[in-house]
Amino acid sequence: MIQVAIDGPSGAGKSSISREAARRLGFIYVDTGAMYRAAAVFIMQRRIDPDDAEKIGAVLPMMDIELRYEDGEQKVYLCGENVSRVIRTREVTRCAPIVSAQPKLRQCLSQMQQEMAQHHNIIMDGRDIGTVVLPNADVKIFLTASPEVRAQRRYKELLEKGMEADYDSVLADIRERDYYDENKPISPLRPAADSVLIDTSELDFEHSVQLVVDTIQNGIKY
Repeated sequence: MIQVAIDGPSGAGKSSISREAARRLGFIYVDTGAMYRAAAVFIMQRRIDPDDAEKIGAVLPMMDIELRYEDGEQKVYLCGENVSRVIRTREVTRCAPIVSAQPKLRQCLSQMQQEMAQHHNIIMDGRDIGTVVLPNADVKIFLTASPEVRAQRRYKELLEKGMEADYDSVLADIRERDYYDENKPISPLRPAADSVLIDTSELDFEHSVQLVVDTIQNGIKY
């Protein structure tokens, strides 16, 4: 099986670019960020403090997260419920990085992700895929863009989905998330030593996707 790991900061376009690259290559796309957001919803629904490692560990056996492809789009199901829209709310965005710092939860989701990679040619995106989840991936990419560009893209995305949004607030959230991800004690955000850096600040979507596809095709060793 061919494994492609794409890491990068929040709002870098990892999900949309990885999804389209996977479609063009005929690979399965795995959005690990969506899985962590679903885990955050799971914890929030049970009114558990996201810093309470003991209580989180106790309820993990009841957590069921599934990625389904419906009408060509990835949907996220939590214990049988479609939470694809819920996981993109600001409340979940704030809770997800705190929950994702819990070692037992990370171990649980990493095992799910590694099992997926054993059975399919996959493109998996996240923040520690190339460094932790799939350290032996065939191709590793670190996808990034400036905070301002990422905030503008996220702001536009939220408006297109009919959600309320404020650019300055989105930018502040992006910067706060960057600091947290880069400085967290477990699996901090950083490029793998053998990753290819791709900055999409000056690239449109089509050129970004094509650059990723070309990088993958050039890096695969058959």
